[in-house]
Amino acid sequence: MPRVRHDTKVEALRRAPLFAGLAKSHLTELARQSEEMDVAAGTVLCREGQTGQEFFVLLDGEAEVTSSQGGPVRKVGPGDFFGEIALLEPVKRTATVTATTPLHFFVLTRQSFQRMLDENPQVERRVLRELAHRVITSHA
Repeated sequence: MPRVRHDTKVEALRRAPLFAGLAKSHLTELARQSEEMDVAAGTVLCREGQTGQEFFVLLDGEAEVTSSQGGPVRKVGPGDFFGEIALLEPVKRTATVTATTPLHFFVLTRQSFQRMLDENPQVERRVLRELAHRVITSHA
């Protein structure tokens, strides 16, 4: 049973740069496709080196991001998100994310996202434009 309002999910998705240009109706559909979850402290949400398939948005609790390249990277908490590139391509995770407290979050899977792109080509165009913009500005 969902614990957060649907609008909360929509606003959280809007904060992710990949989705910033999407219409509210598309964000609403993405929110509807997501699944709320709870895990205990110590649970690994994603592991460095494994192929990612989900995008995570934290609603309550904290987690630690670590990398084999340099140990702890940062702490994440409510409103933070990670894994958006996994929605687009089956790439290896660049870090491990472990819950440091009980965690409440929602997940959007690549399968759900790809289905939405197939049904809404305009969403795919907006996402591709946002990616292009990010690439251009990161190399400027």
